[in-house]
Amino acid sequence: MLCGAPSRAQDAVFPTAETRETLATAYAAILDRHLSAVAPRDLALWTLLGLAALDPELGAELRGGSLRLTGAGTPSPVRALPNPQARAPQTAMSLAEPVAALLDAAWRGSPALRRLPPERVLQAAFDEVFHRLDPYSRYVSTAEARAARERRVGQSGLGFRLGAVGRGDAVAIVALTPGGPASLGGLRRGDRVLAVDGVPVLASDLPAATAALESPSDAPVALTILRGGRRREVVLLRAPVPPATVQAEWRDDILWLRMTGFSSGTDVQLAALLEDAFRTALPRGIVLDLRGNRGGVLSQAVAVADTFLGDGEIVRTIGRHRESGRIYVAGGPDLAAGLPLVVLVDGRTASAAEVVAAALGDRGRALVIGSSTLGKGFVQLLVPLPNGAELLVSWSRLVAPRGWPIQDLGVMPHLCASLGAEAAARDIARLARGEAPMATALAQQRAMRVPVSAADALRLRGACPPADARESDLALARAALDHAHHWHLALGN
Repeated sequence: MLCGAPSRAQDAVFPTAETRETLATAYAAILDRHLSAVAPRDLALWTLLGLAALDPELGAELRGGSLRLTGAGTPSPVRALPNPQARAPQTAMSLAEPVAALLDAAWRGSPALRRLPPERVLQAAFDEVFHRLDPYSRYVSTAEARAARERRVGQSGLGFRLGAVGRGDAVAIVALTPGGPASLGGLRRGDRVLAVDGVPVLASDLPAATAALESPSDAPVALTILRGGRRREVVLLRAPVPPATVQAEWRDDILWLRMTGFSSGTDVQLAALLEDAFRTALPRGIVLDLRGNRGGVLSQAVAVADTFLGDGEIVRTIGRHRESGRIYVAGGPDLAAGLPLVVLVDGRTASAAEVVAAALGDRGRALVIGSSTLGKGFVQLLVPLPNGAELLVSWSRLVAPRGWPIQDLGVMPHLCASLGAEAAARDIARLARGEAPMATALAQQRAMRVPVSAADALRLRGACPPADARESDLALARAALDHAHHWHLALGN
């Protein structure tokens, strides 16, 4: 209720001013950049409706341009929202002011809310907003955002990670990369870091160290270290060692490439593995295994697809904002020299991995084997908020070279592995005869355009339902390579 018994934190004060600034920044991003246009008044109403997740007695309603809380024993404050017909343009701040005031009233009047930190109220409010917008946009709490920023500190080629230690403002090395610059320079876990390039480092403001540590490669950095009561200066030279995301293995005269994610350097690792493999022998085919790959950096997905393609489109993004629409094209040459290529996917293949599978399949460069993929085809924008939290806002859609959206549809394989061994064996036999087992379903998918209804997506995906990776996928890849000369029909070339 809004006017129940006093809470045990009677002296607590709701941070109305900070909440107003945070809401204004968030509303500006959502109204301007989110994939879907949303009415400002709906945005305000959804924010307040989220309070019911914390106190089921709370509700909200919009009447005659005014917003008020419901479910109280006595009338709640009423706040007028900006008039959409007014000549003066509406601003995110003019929307945030009345909502922040009502959040304040709700927090002060509800014992259930008063038992929670104010940011938990914001979390619930944004959860409701994004529940109504899309499944991937979300509010990242201050603590979660801070932890993510701190994980990024020290990772740019220095080979260590900083963390707060003790109850004061002390900062120490909490992780070392074996063979990295910090380890080779004699640093140890537990060493106190007092300064980076002469700038003091404090636990209360770890992100401030990011600018100093995240400098260009090959640039030196001077650390002031305290160990055993003795200070010393250590100069390290950055030598970026990206995480290994690609592994290669030779089996049955086939080069098997397992790709676990898309991060900085994935394309370079792939190119190096191809070059090393071709020095040994020329494989009869290549298998790129993207099963279980949840994605990562879009630019890396584009670069990986470019590794196997000549000139032409890889993927495009579309959205409401003028900067959200882009076309990514391959520059060639094909580093695999046109060798037969199989891409393995499953129901957990997502996002950037789907970009690669869609591009190589649509362009006729690879035979895609497995099941329908996850269907995560939104690109998120990271928006820092005044309270230290962050928003991930979906602002563009990924569209395959043939024009169909990846979101909800996922990537449909040329050879389905999720309908059982007998069905897969029949499809291999059809492939050997130069037939395309999934031709009808693929044609229907490639004809799809935004927006795609949930019913149409479900129907199409039923032709090859999403499934987890299985050992038999590898046998299908080998069998398919035995009939690579018939792929031009299966690929639709």
